[in-house]
Amino acid sequence: MSIPRYSPRPWSAPTVPGPVTATVAVPGSKSLTIADGPATVRAPLHSDDSARMIHALRALGVGIEPVPGEGRFGDDLRVTPPAHLAGGGTVDCGQAGTVMRFVTPLTGLAAGDVAVTADASALHRPMGEMIRALRQVGVDIDDGGSWALPFTVRGRGRVVGGEVEIDASASSQFVSGLLLAAARYDVGLRLRHRGPRLPSIPHIDMTVDALAHRGVHVERPAPGEWIVPPMVPHSKDVTIEPDLSNAAPFLAAALLTGGSVTVGGWPAHSTQPGAQLPELLAAFGAHSVRRHGALTVTGGDRLTPVELDLSAVGELTPTLVGIALFADGPSTFTGIGHIRGHETDRIAALVDDIRAVGGEAEELPDGIRVIPRPLAGGVWRAHHDHRLATTGALVGLRVPGVEVDDIGTTAKTMPEFPELWARMLGRQNDAV
Repeated sequence: MSIPRYSPRPWSAPTVPGPVTATVAVPGSKSLTIADGPATVRAPLHSDDSARMIHALRALGVGIEPVPGEGRFGDDLRVTPPAHLAGGGTVDCGQAGTVMRFVTPLTGLAAGDVAVTADASALHRPMGEMIRALRQVGVDIDDGGSWALPFTVRGRGRVVGGEVEIDASASSQFVSGLLLAAARYDVGLRLRHRGPRLPSIPHIDMTVDALAHRGVHVERPAPGEWIVPPMVPHSKDVTIEPDLSNAAPFLAAALLTGGSVTVGGWPAHSTQPGAQLPELLAAFGAHSVRRHGALTVTGGDRLTPVELDLSAVGELTPTLVGIALFADGPSTFTGIGHIRGHETDRIAALVDDIRAVGGEAEELPDGIRVIPRPLAGGVWRAHHDHRLATTGALVGLRVPGVEVDDIGTTAKTMPEFPELWARMLGRQNDAV
């Protein structure tokens, strides 16, 4: 899979005059495992982030080849781990936080230096705690004293492991990345979180669950503490679930239009944060039902204002804020200070975009407050952030004249978004 190059292009968000009624297929979620033999990943997510991950793993000597599959979004992938990870290459993370935090803990296992870098617009993303943690387990990292990207890992073919304390308040990916690599460390890993909060716990649960399915049983002796034994994870073919967070704007369309949207392949049980969408949307007054493996969300005749703690599901904030703009009163979202360190400062960016179309919102120390006002058309800036771009599309359903300045940034996790959005609205000719 090659890494797509997208140039910014304005996109007129389509407005609909009545209820949206549609069934939508959503591409898969992301996953990573370094195991003891070849495995096939079925229905993988084909996106900019996925391409970055594939290129990063190939730079370490992992074999990843497309194979014909039955998924509607592209080929399956055959993954073949090498006997030893290779050094001498460069890991370019692009905008992908998962590549930064998931691949870097593996680079210490490489036999040689590995350069780790990212797009200039992503170099601000927090990496200091990951650097500090890896140094605790014996990884040599030359960052020039910056505690940030870019840096070079002096791989020695092995990592001792041991006990690590980390403040993962800025991102649960610090924990997930270390847990994914820890079984290949000489003595495994005992990891303790020592910060004031731990955001996005469902993402860590996903990591622990993925490891357990490959024979690595992570102990949890106390909250914020994990023990990973040293071993080689077992290879296992896997079919990727739909990305439930990517389904959020489509389901939200049902609320904003008083319509009904169905997403197929919705799992009965999932550790993805998006699995909480039925309950979150119900707080606004939506009705959800899961039947025959599909989730259907139906909007009502009004939107109830909400007060929600989103600490476990911060990535859903942009979509939920988009809904709140049309509620019957002010809404408050808290527990999301960590999303200031995502692709952009999502709280500040949301406030700027809302004000640009005539709305009212205010930043809180750990969240955002939205005060509904009559909105007008204008430019909705994506800020290099796929979830902000999709929120602009959502707002445009109700507000004529909304222009998303860079819809191409949705390619980070869902390159098909403009086409899927147009298909949902029955406007295939409006896809680009």
